[in-house]
Amino acid sequence: MKIKTISEELKRIYGQKIYKLSLQSGCSCPNRDGTVGLGGCSFCSMGGSGDFASKVDSIDKQIEEARARVDNKMSGVDPTERKYIAYFQSFTNTYGDFQHLKELFTATINRPEIVILSIGTRPDSITDEMFLLLEKLNKIKPVWIELGLQTVHERTAERINRCYPLSTFENTYLRLKKCGITVITHVILGLPGETHEDMYETVRYLSNLNPPLDGIKLQLLHILKDTRLYDEYQENPFHIMTLPEYTEVLLECLRILPEETIIHRLTGDGPKKLLVEPSWSANKKVVMNTINKALRENGFI
Repeated sequence: MKIKTISEELKRIYGQKIYKLSLQSGCSCPNRDGTVGLGGCSFCSMGGSGDFASKVDSIDKQIEEARARVDNKMSGVDPTERKYIAYFQSFTNTYGDFQHLKELFTATINRPEIVILSIGTRPDSITDEMFLLLEKLNKIKPVWIELGLQTVHERTAERINRCYPLSTFENTYLRLKKCGITVITHVILGLPGETHEDMYETVRYLSNLNPPLDGIKLQLLHILKDTRLYDEYQENPFHIMTLPEYTEVLLECLRILPEETIIHRLTGDGPKKLLVEPSWSANKKVVMNTINKALRENGFI
């Protein structure tokens, strides 16, 4: 079975490689401010998973600065023809003042160089009026909602302080699909206490969603400094997967997923200044070469 990667799908649709612009909405997280929890998910750094995102406030300035960071990779494309995904990644990007977010998302999606609006959020943080806005924006250009599920196992969810039940994910997923929204789900492989079978059960659950899941990000667990997970690991070290082990788990996850599920990520980067474990993940070139070799040998690419 050949996998479908997001880079290939976007190139097929738009005729060129599409780069993401990492942007900030100014939102916080209900799992940090006490609304549903305190301290956030245990693996999450103070950057809210967007440690490479721009820190400026003006959306126009953010976009211009983000473009400057990626445009050197697009030298073969006429500057007037370059296309981008506007990616609001850090924290919970539907958790904030509705009018501010409405103006922000509307201004962003209406910029001619933006072809997709991608919003990372929690399934417990989309209000009725936000659902209506997302549905409306999706009629202008494609809107992607990225939901951080991480695991289907409630015991793990409690351990990592996710602070919402699986039923909340299910309800939000179905409602987003009813609005015609593209949904991408994050899964972390290697969470503390989880066996390989636990990880496969999470992927099986996502494989059986109806309507089918549009895309998935398979993320290696990173232990970062100044996180609750780091403190837990220091006090009571748990198993950290090796690169060969992670590669094998990844291959099995791909065998489980339906062929039509778009693969958005196969590992992920942890900022080197914060990364504690797995230390091998800091060498991105070696990691990707190892994974791609395994994908070729197993007929996935």
